[in-house]
Amino acid sequence: MAGRSRPVRTVAGEVRFDVVPGRMTETDTAGETERVWMVERTFSADSPHILVIVYATADGSQYLQKERAFNRFGGSAPEVTAAIEVSSDALTPVDDAERRDRYATEAERMRERHEPTEPV
Repeated sequence: MAGRSRPVRTVAGEVRFDVVPGRMTETDTAGETERVWMVERTFSADSPHILVIVYATADGSQYLQKERAFNRFGGSAPEVTAAIEVSSDALTPVDDAERRDRYATEAERMRERHEPTEPV
């Protein structure tokens, strides 16, 4: 899904750009992209209205964290897909071996059970 992008400020104060309209399927990128799989979905410790989604590479060696604000007591939650394509430059290395193994295991499970664009 191509589209224009809009800035989204994360809890940590970073600004990231998500494709409008808010489906978490792809990010507009230039250059090389990599498919990452949803490996973790939680609510922010700082705010119960921030959904934190972690996507990781199939081998668990790199990840991307996305944060989405929404009203969890009314309205609908943002749609999260099993995988997204992101710029390789947007990925962060996973330094902890235990976390890397957990991400790889979860990415494999998601790949086996879901199509990349399938909402999960």
